[in-house]
Amino acid sequence: MTNTKTTTPKKIFIIAGEVSGDVLGAKIMREMPDVKFVGIGGQHMQQMGLQSLFPMSDLSVLGIFEVLAHAKTLTSRIKETVNAILQEKPDVVLTIDSPGFAKSVVKQVRKQNNSKSMRFYHVVAPQVWAWGKWRAKKYAKIFDKLYAFFDFEVPYFTKYGLNTVAVGHPIADGLDKFAATESQDKIIALVPGSRMNEVKKLLPVFHKTVDMLFDCGYRDYKYVIPTVETTDAYIKKDIKNWKIKPTIIPASQRYDLYANTYIAIVASGTVSAELAIMHIPAIVVYKMNPLTIMLGHILLKIKWVSLVNILMDKMIYPELLGRNATPYNIMNCLQQLTLPLARKQMIAELKSADTKWKHGNQNPASIIASDISAE
Repeated sequence: MTNTKTTTPKKIFIIAGEVSGDVLGAKIMREMPDVKFVGIGGQHMQQMGLQSLFPMSDLSVLGIFEVLAHAKTLTSRIKETVNAILQEKPDVVLTIDSPGFAKSVVKQVRKQNNSKSMRFYHVVAPQVWAWGKWRAKKYAKIFDKLYAFFDFEVPYFTKYGLNTVAVGHPIADGLDKFAATESQDKIIALVPGSRMNEVKKLLPVFHKTVDMLFDCGYRDYKYVIPTVETTDAYIKKDIKNWKIKPTIIPASQRYDLYANTYIAIVASGTVSAELAIMHIPAIVVYKMNPLTIMLGHILLKIKWVSLVNILMDKMIYPELLGRNATPYNIMNCLQQLTLPLARKQMIAELKSADTKWKHGNQNPASIIASDISAE
């Protein structure tokens, strides 16, 4: 009798809810050319041939009360996604980050799906070490497998029987080719985030910071803002009113920008990890709904929000969050980082974190693809 068992799933329903997940999703797709992918993604996954069920930007919402404000849209998209999965009948549902959306979709599909062969895998371990270790048990009930970025995350989930594989952080893949070479031009990279709600809160702060620096005599800086497709038009319109107008570049050129950056002022998120891996001095800034911040202070079990600070358990990147995210505070931090000793110390501490980012010699996308294909 001929063995007709295939080594890779014929169809994967893949879901990414934000830019970093879209980039990783595209890399996973590239590693699995013989698999049919359907689902939700942004420009990177679409370039790999994915026809997104709806715009990925509909899922790019962060913060408890920000999510509530978009509840109607999210509820509609959850229902639409569930129906699409039930219709497509994929071998694997692969969700990347966006844990709230992913959980809601998978729970509903499990209730309505008669097939027991469909598997549910999630990429990016939810930060249960920050929000409560007990939450890991919920994920163990929902997903069949979890791909975590760091070794320290694995025990939180295996404790409850969830098959968890550490793959390393995907942003460490290939960043070594963008060696930091401080430009003759003192470039200040301004990164207000990839979500529109982030940009609308941080761009005015960045605007006032640039004006304040200029008025205080810091007139030799050049400002550059990398933009994603969902925020490009908004940012270009906004900076028309700036006295000192930054240069706008597409996000695809951001690593070349970072390599030549003197100091970066960035939204909390993936970008701070990218800069840490590249050893670029940075200041992390974030503004959210005041009620979200208040609940965060109550619920969070961590001292830091920047990943490099969390991994090293000390403040390497200054963090200006909520009410502390002011132009005056940003300027003070920036002035400190212009001092040679302070810059040298920060760069040395960033280099000391290098071993924390990777898991072996393989990149995360190939580890995930190989693991799925081997089943």
